[in-house]
Amino acid sequence: MKAWLYRRLAVRGPVAVGERFHVGPGTRIWAPRRLSIGDDVYIGKFGTIEVDGEIGDGVLIANNVGIVGRRDHDQHEIGRAMSLSTWVGDDPDRLSDPVMVGSDVWIGYGAVVLSGVSVGRCSVIAAGAVVASDVPENSIVAGVPGRVVGRRFDPEAFERHVAALEAQGMRMHVGAGRP
Repeated sequence: MKAWLYRRLAVRGPVAVGERFHVGPGTRIWAPRRLSIGDDVYIGKFGTIEVDGEIGDGVLIANNVGIVGRRDHDQHEIGRAMSLSTWVGDDPDRLSDPVMVGSDVWIGYGAVVLSGVSVGRCSVIAAGAVVASDVPENSIVAGVPGRVVGRRFDPEAFERHVAALEAQGMRMHVGAGRP
């Protein structure tokens, strides 16, 4: 199947994508209010991205990754079964917590990033990790729950890396804060 058709099938709702965007088959991308995806972003097969927020430039998202809401349904409604509870699409102002994924981030196979999280630029999320809290820039995160297990670059190399990417035109500001 052609890449443009995958994109057309995958992207729904108020989602803006940048240049040279790739999405694999079976992936679904949707936002309750607004999701912005940067340039040179690769999203693999069978992923689910259903959050508000921002994904920076040069991000690599592997197959089977979930970037999803931690409170997509109102679990505190008395007298309502979960299957009938208020859904984030019906009340995004109350239930949606944006996600920020910085530029030059790699999210490994099968990882889950929950809404309300900021993943700092130049970070790596290991395969299978469940990320429920903010990730500092230049971090390697693994485990359930996800914890920082190392740094991608030493401080000097990190500065040189960021400067080189900026010199190539990559926007490196994304992921430093909330939208």
